[in-house]
Amino acid sequence: MDETDVPSHRHHAARVVLSASSLADIAQDVSGATVQSVQKILSSVRHHLNMDVAFVSEFVGKSRFFRNVDAKNRSPINPGDSMPLSEGYCQRVVEGSLPELIADTDTVPLAMSLPDTAAIPIGSHLSVPIRLKSGRVYGTFCCFNFVADRSLNERDLGVMRAFADIAAFQIDHELEVTAMRDEKSRRISAALESRQPMMVYQPLVSLTDMRAVGIECLARFELDPYRGPDRWFAEADDIGKGTALEIQAIRNGLEGLRPLGLSPDIDIWLNVSARTLIDGDILAQIRDMAPGRIVLELTEHEHVDDYATLDRALRPVRMEGVRIAIDDAGAGYASMSHILNLEPDFIKLDLSLTRRIDSDRKRRALAAALIEFGRQTDALIVAEGVESAAELNALRRLGAQMAQGFFVCEPVEADALMPVLAALHDQEDR
Repeated sequence: MDETDVPSHRHHAARVVLSASSLADIAQDVSGATVQSVQKILSSVRHHLNMDVAFVSEFVGKSRFFRNVDAKNRSPINPGDSMPLSEGYCQRVVEGSLPELIADTDTVPLAMSLPDTAAIPIGSHLSVPIRLKSGRVYGTFCCFNFVADRSLNERDLGVMRAFADIAAFQIDHELEVTAMRDEKSRRISAALESRQPMMVYQPLVSLTDMRAVGIECLARFELDPYRGPDRWFAEADDIGKGTALEIQAIRNGLEGLRPLGLSPDIDIWLNVSARTLIDGDILAQIRDMAPGRIVLELTEHEHVDDYATLDRALRPVRMEGVRIAIDDAGAGYASMSHILNLEPDFIKLDLSLTRRIDSDRKRRALAAALIEFGRQTDALIVAEGVESAAELNALRRLGAQMAQGFFVCEPVEADALMPVLAALHDQEDR
């Protein structure tokens, strides 16, 4: 900063002493601090204390980094700047060799001996440690004026301490979020490096004759922590690796089927999110398969904001003969919105709808409405999660065309798939 930009620190600042109402204003400004940024807290305190510059520093090794800076006008420091701890006020305040409250640096010989005092200049200074819940000193919460301000008092220092505690709470939260993100990234990277997920395969059968008409490729993760695939894919999406993991699942699913010599009459169903349909170059993944036997099952449970973009991504895929299925119909708003906007070739009734459909008239009524919708829009209806002969027969009477579930066949690994298909064929012949 040019020397003409700030007054000499030997001059004195005129400052309005904080009233009870001013303190209340600060509290109001940073209410809900758990969702406010440290920058907001810093700005509010600097403004209400009428200081020239406020900052949060982090101690890293022998250096301090200025993570957040707020200034009335120009500032001699910027976010991201660093300096050795030995050259500044912060470490000396934490160690106790400098007081937390310095109303006039002229009166503190150690402060006057520091080059920054004259170079910046620093005429008055408030600084308190930021202590995390672990007890570790993260750094300091500081304010300074370019000129002395002898009206600064213990009450102002109390304000600094109180809001340093709030900043510490927020920093703790941000560090926890960062640590969780790092852990997610480690897990997903490990999954990608080990070529997870492994794949299992579940037949879909025609309700006319119970012959297998499709095979769905289903992801399973053999990694710690052991949990459902939905959670793995959601976690990958959180860190921006959702498409990479889905594409790897598609590749793994197709690789498991290639050596089997499946009948060309059996479709291959692949799960894919709207995001991966837009970003993942699906056609490149299925290039060596007959596109006309591929069914892409849209699994995204979240609301799609831009159906126009999704529809544009689907056009070249559909032009190659690939068909589209919507999963979880009857389970919520998102799937119904997909159905209305994407004109699918298949609609899959959610297992929450097919479960006990033989004995629940409300489920039968909703399923019947979806089946009639499918009939009028040329979409075939697949009932998933079928677990009993009674459910299967009820769905057949309602007019569903296909079924999938443990009653038909449990998911199996690739080397057990052909015997399962042979058994279904034998059952059809009987």
